[in-house]
Amino acid sequence: MATFIGFLAVIMWAMLALFTDVSGKVPPFQLTAMTFAIGASLGLISWSWRPGAARNLRQPLKVWMLGVIGLFGYHFLYFTALRNAPAVDASLIAYLWPLFIVVGSALMPGERLRWFHIVGTLLGLSGTVLIITKGGGLGFDPQYSFGYAMAGLCALTWAAYSLLSRRFAEVPTDAVTGFCIATSILSLISHLFLEQTIWPEGLVQWLAVLGLGLFPVGAAFYVWDYGVKRGNIQVLGASSYAAPLLSTLVLIIAGVTEPTTRILLACALITSGAVLAAKDMLLKKNQGSQPGSANSN
Repeated sequence: MATFIGFLAVIMWAMLALFTDVSGKVPPFQLTAMTFAIGASLGLISWSWRPGAARNLRQPLKVWMLGVIGLFGYHFLYFTALRNAPAVDASLIAYLWPLFIVVGSALMPGERLRWFHIVGTLLGLSGTVLIITKGGGLGFDPQYSFGYAMAGLCALTWAAYSLLSRRFAEVPTDAVTGFCIATSILSLISHLFLEQTIWPEGLVQWLAVLGLGLFPVGAAFYVWDYGVKRGNIQVLGASSYAAPLLSTLVLIIAGVTEPTTRILLACALITSGAVLAAKDMLLKKNQGSQPGSANSN
């Protein structure tokens, strides 16, 4: 169940591209500040019927550093990469984080990395390459080295945040509310120094910003925290490659893009990779549901 709850984050991240596109020309850091403020409000509102939950913000400095560097650091590095390298190249490098999570999980206590985790993740990466590059080639240019480096650090940051969160499994998910507040404040400061303020125009754009804050930049971080702390982190890492595929499918449904053979092939690669990576978990579940098994009660 915890793994499924964590995967809900991947489903919500699939709405990121559509909502961002509809939100208009709001600058990245301004949009991040606005949406993380909305995301933080989800936790704050929940405290109205859980008054003791606010005490969960009393965490050691290392926990706060992990949460703030993970959420704000990832977004800061990602936007920096996009400003200093072609979007396709930067996005692909940044999306190496699921692979880093699966490989890095071998270093975690109680985890064991198997061949099907690696193969499943590589299949997912192949599908992601097809989606991001639109079937074309990559043209890595030395003049964009700084942007590539920022994208690589971006991937490492999110993978490290996800893996290290598991080491702090005793920290309640309520702490994510505090991380969102800090990320919103730091993003606002970055916006004031680096960008010109542009507000959404019209009701539709404001609703898109609200949707971003409620789901892909809000609830997604809460369920992801729960999933990586209590679920199967290798399966979560491999299945995270479904995000760009689901995002593309959402854009197709919304009429923003057209379905192609490339999308179907990417779907097959990512789906087969996720199933392969989850092989052990799926087999155990099926065996547990058989009559006479120890878990059938």
